[in-house]
Amino acid sequence: METYFKILNYVKPFWKHLSLSIICTIIYALLNGASIYLTIPLLDALFQDSKFANSQQEKVIEESSIPSNSITGYFDNLKQSFQDFIFDGEPSKVLLRICILIFLAFFGKNLFAYLQAFFLAYVEQGVIKSIRDQAYIHLHKLPMGFFKGEKTGNLISRILNDVYVIQTSVSTIFFNLIREPLTIVVFLGIALSITWKLTLFSIIVIPASSIVIAKIGEILRKQSTFLQEKMSELTTILHETISGVKIVKAFGMEKYENDKFKKQTDSLRRQALKMVRIRNVSSPVTELLSVMVGAAMIYYGGHLVLEEGALKASEFLGFLFAIFSLMTPIKELSNINNRIQESSAAADRVFEILETEPKIKDTEDSVSVDDFNAKVEYKDVRFHYDDSDELVLKGINFTVNKGEIIAFVGSSGAGKTTVVDLLPRFFDVANGEILLDGINIKQIKLNDLRKLMGIVTQEVVLFNEPVKNNIAYGFSNYPEEEIIGAAKAANAHEFILELPNGYDTIIGERGTKLSGGQRQRISIARALLKNPPIMIFDEATSSLDNESEQLVQEAIERLMKDRTTFVIAHRLSTIRNANRIIVLDQGKIIQEGTHDELIKESNGLYSKLYEMQFRDF
Repeated sequence: METYFKILNYVKPFWKHLSLSIICTIIYALLNGASIYLTIPLLDALFQDSKFANSQQEKVIEESSIPSNSITGYFDNLKQSFQDFIFDGEPSKVLLRICILIFLAFFGKNLFAYLQAFFLAYVEQGVIKSIRDQAYIHLHKLPMGFFKGEKTGNLISRILNDVYVIQTSVSTIFFNLIREPLTIVVFLGIALSITWKLTLFSIIVIPASSIVIAKIGEILRKQSTFLQEKMSELTTILHETISGVKIVKAFGMEKYENDKFKKQTDSLRRQALKMVRIRNVSSPVTELLSVMVGAAMIYYGGHLVLEEGALKASEFLGFLFAIFSLMTPIKELSNINNRIQESSAAADRVFEILETEPKIKDTEDSVSVDDFNAKVEYKDVRFHYDDSDELVLKGINFTVNKGEIIAFVGSSGAGKTTVVDLLPRFFDVANGEILLDGINIKQIKLNDLRKLMGIVTQEVVLFNEPVKNNIAYGFSNYPEEEIIGAAKAANAHEFILELPNGYDTIIGERGTKLSGGQRQRISIARALLKNPPIMIFDEATSSLDNESEQLVQEAIERLMKDRTTFVIAHRLSTIRNANRIIVLDQGKIIQEGTHDELIKESNGLYSKLYEMQFRDF
C-alpha cells in the first residue's frame, strides 16, 4: 500500500476532476440499480392486474408487525409510495410510465458512465504526465556515477513503459474501487429490500473467492516484475543495436543480433503468457463459485415462491436480476487485486529512480558566482567511484591561474579525464578540495559553476535538430548573426552553407549526417557561443583525420584565446604551447612543467609518450 500512497500524491492536483468523476460514479450506481428495480413493476404490469398488485402490497404492509418508524418500516413505506405512483391509473398508462422511467434510468446511467470515464481519464493522463515529467527531470539531477551503473534501455523502459502501466492503478483505485463497491451496495440494497433471507444466502460467494484471488494476486505481482525487467532488457537491445548499427553491418552480425533479439522476444512472450494464465484464472474461478451459489439460490428462492408464497414471482425475478447484476462488479473487484499488483511492480521501478537521492547537489549555504577572476586550485584531491574503494586519484595538487593553458598527459587509465570531470562536479572528490577563486566548488551553486565552463569532448553529442539549434543549444530566439559568427570562428560556416538547408538542416540523431570533423566544429561553435571563461578539451581531435584536425585545431586555438583552458592531450600540438603540462600515472602526478622542460627528462614518461605519440608534430 505504500506504493499506492505515493501514487495518490500525484492525484491531488486533479482533485476537482476526480471529485466530479466520483459524483458521476455515485449517480451511475444509483441509476444502474433503478434500471434493474424497475423490472419488478414492469413484470407486475404485464402479467397481473395493477390493482391486484396494489392490494397485495397493501396486504403485506398491513400484516407486517414491524413499526413504521423502524428502518425496515421506513423502506416499506418508501416502497409503497413508489408502488402507488407507478400503478396509479389505467394499465396502458402504467405501462407507458414504467417504460419512460426505464428509458430515463438507462439514459442517465450511460450519460454519467461517460462523464465519469471522461473526468477519470483527465486525472489518469495528468498523473502519468506528472510522474513521467518528474522522473525525466530527476534523471538530470543524478550524478554521472548513476548512469555508469544503469543500462540506457532500462531507464527508457522505466520512464515510458512502466509509467504507462501505473495508469492502471489510477483507474483501478478511482474507477473500480469506487464504482464497483457502490454498485454492489445498491444491488444488495435492492435485494435486501425484497428478501433478506435470499440475500444473506447469496453473498457467501465473496469470502469464498477472496482467498483464492489474494493468492493469485501475490503470484501475479512477482510475474509482473519479471515481465517489466524482460521489457527493459528488450529495450536495451534495441537501443544498443540501433546506436551501433554501423558496427553490426561492418562485422556482418545481422544474424547474430537477430537471433539475440528473437531469443529475448521469445522469453518475453513466455513470460507474458505465464502472467496472462495467472491473471485470467481468477475470473473463471470467481464466476464458477458465483454460479454454484446462484444455482442453489435459485432453488431456494423458487421454493419460497412456489411452496411458501413468501415472494411474488415478479419480486423473485427482480431479485435474481439484482443478484446476477452483482456478478460483474464482484468479478471486477476480484481482478482489481491482480491489476494493483501489476501496477505496483511497475511503480516500484519508477519510484526507485525518483527516490534515488542525487549526491551532487546544492547545499543550503551555496553561493552564487557569475564570473571567474583568479585561479583554480586542486588541493590534495583524492577520488574513488562509489562502487569501489580503490583510489583513482591519489593526492592531486596543482594551481591554474586565469588565462593559463594546462595540459594533462598520461597513458590510458591514468586519471586524466577524472581530474577534469571533478571541476564541473560530474563527480565529487572523496577527500581534499577544489577551489575556484578561493571558494570550494561544493559551496558554489551547481548551475552557476557549470555556466562558467565549456566542454568539448572526443565523443560529440548533437541532437536531431537544425544546425542552428545545436549551436545555440539551450537558447531560444538567439540572434542569427551571432550563431553565424560562432560558426565562422569554428571553421564550420562554409560546410554548413553547403548543407541542403544551410543552418536549418536537420543533422540526424547524434549528428549522423555530418562527418566527425564537422560534428566537432559544431560543438566548438556551441562552446564559442556560450563564451565561458573556462574551457575543457577532452581529446577533442584524437579521432580526426589530418585535414579535419587542422581545421578543428584552428577553431580550438580561437576558442582558447583569453580563456583558462584544461586540455587532455592525445594528438594536440597545443601542448607544446601550454603554460604547463601535468603528467599523470596511476592517479598520481609524476611530472610537471613546460614542454621544453619535460622533453629534457629523457627517462621521464612524458618523453616516452612524446616519442610514441607526438613525434610527427
